[in-house]
Amino acid sequence: MKFLHLADLHLGKILQEQSLIEDQEYMLNQIIEIIEKENIDAVLISGDVYDRSVPPAEAVNLLDCFLKTLIKEIKIKVFMIAGNHDSKDRLAFGSKIFEDEGLYIESKYNGDLRKVELQDEYGKLNIYMLPFVKPIEVKQFFEDDLENNYNTAINKIISEEKINVKERNIILVHQFVTAGMVEPERTESEVLSLGGIENVDVSNFNDFDYVAIGHVHRPQKIGRETARYAGTMLKYSFSEINHNKTIPIIELKDKGDININLVQLNPLRDMREIKGPIEELIKQENYECGNTNDYIKAVITNEEPVYDAIGQIRRIYPNTLKLEIRNSKTISNVEEQNINLENVKKKTELELFADFYKAQNNADLDEKRTEIIKNIISEVKHEAD
Repeated sequence: MKFLHLADLHLGKILQEQSLIEDQEYMLNQIIEIIEKENIDAVLISGDVYDRSVPPAEAVNLLDCFLKTLIKEIKIKVFMIAGNHDSKDRLAFGSKIFEDEGLYIESKYNGDLRKVELQDEYGKLNIYMLPFVKPIEVKQFFEDDLENNYNTAINKIISEEKINVKERNIILVHQFVTAGMVEPERTESEVLSLGGIENVDVSNFNDFDYVAIGHVHRPQKIGRETARYAGTMLKYSFSEINHNKTIPIIELKDKGDININLVQLNPLRDMREIKGPIEELIKQENYECGNTNDYIKAVITNEEPVYDAIGQIRRIYPNTLKLEIRNSKTISNVEEQNINLENVKKKTELELFADFYKAQNNADLDEKRTEIIKNIISEVKHEAD
């Protein structure tokens, strides 16, 4: 059986006030072509289907058209879970009706790990579906004290399920999955947690032949070849300009016989950086061979001020989303900021708040307010523990 793994579609994404809906539609059509060419049997979508909990109408319509093509026209099954960006209720709407058409949606953990059984010439194949879940959502179903620990919560969910390791098993999951101390490579377009509190170790999924992960935007394996973040289908930040976007195709035959093929995706408009003196950047010989409709971060290196730099750049590159001046003066400022940042790291929470208070009120923090802030900091730390 052949699967195509997607995640983090973020339909309805807006980048620097620029809607990416046209780019997303282009990519989904390209994915449909790949599905038909590769004779895919089912699609796995590992969460963050939408970019926000209340998606715009065009994003909802785009998903509808995509799913309709898969289940009605190509006639393949689709398994989809909710991510942390999705509204559980919105994504689940009509899910029971859709199952008759081959669309399986799991948006909320309800005390049991969802399982769908499939059959092919090699026997039974089980699809497990675990949407994004927080420890507090798991606590209510178990008597154990799970505390605020994601790894313990996921371990509890998996251990309660009797996984038949003699059968082929796939799980869809949307969590921050790590391999011991090794974390996946992240990008600026992701919401990051601090202190590793959301880490879920990949060893929790040892009983699964393939772990279809969502949450991190760079396509990559974690811990083993068969545990993979699908990544986003598009670049959603300028920290991703050097990334190649791929989608994994997973073929499972007999137990233990699994093949993974990464297929390259090609966007309608790439995201890239151009750098140099503005007079060089707008020379025809320097831009005529590239796609001037790409999403551009322009780095201007002129030492002297440039009149209407963004206007000059956008006359050539209309989709310029970011402009940065980088010369000897700005580099010195950045170095100074880095020194200030090191000083910040050395200060306590109370000292940092005192600095903030003084900057806002032009006065030092008095004893009464200091005691109040001390108590608040203590309470927050206690809750975090």
